[in-house]
Amino acid sequence: MDEQQADERSTRALLRSVPQRGRLASILLREDRRGTVRAVDDASAVAGLGLVADHRTHGREPDPQARRQVTLIQAEHLPVVAGLVGRDGVAPELLRRNLVVAGINLASLHDRRFSIGEVELEGSGWCHPCSRMEEALGPGGYQAMRGHGGITARVLTSGRLRRDDIVVALDDATG
Repeated sequence: MDEQQADERSTRALLRSVPQRGRLASILLREDRRGTVRAVDDASAVAGLGLVADHRTHGREPDPQARRQVTLIQAEHLPVVAGLVGRDGVAPELLRRNLVVAGINLASLHDRRFSIGEVELEGSGWCHPCSRMEEALGPGGYQAMRGHGGITARVLTSGRLRRDDIVVALDDATG
């Protein structure tokens, strides 16, 4: 094996390894698509659907292939976004994601199975900002959120999510 192959093998091993354990810092729900976001201490997750009482679950049947069942954002990115729009802070409710996770890099959970407490999820895509970020954060809000929007995930197993649940990667990346 030459040096380049060894480096590639080492990089692949590093990408598969996620030793950090995070925690669920906030759970946020909104009953209507453009409705008010409210923080809760716990929520029920339904496999193939999302979070009970969130607008994405109303009137829908479970669809295991749906990519955007739950949205997650990195708690550590909130001060970055605030700085980019000239604010002292940004409340996670303004960013309209379901789950705020701290202590583990969400990019490492993209295309990977992971658990939050008793619920198993699978990262299914990037959660790009929408035009609502200009309303929520002011001019430049959309650009501030680029690269900081988090990920989307599928719910693989039903269960209860609780604030401060542990977040841990379950397997090797699939992508």
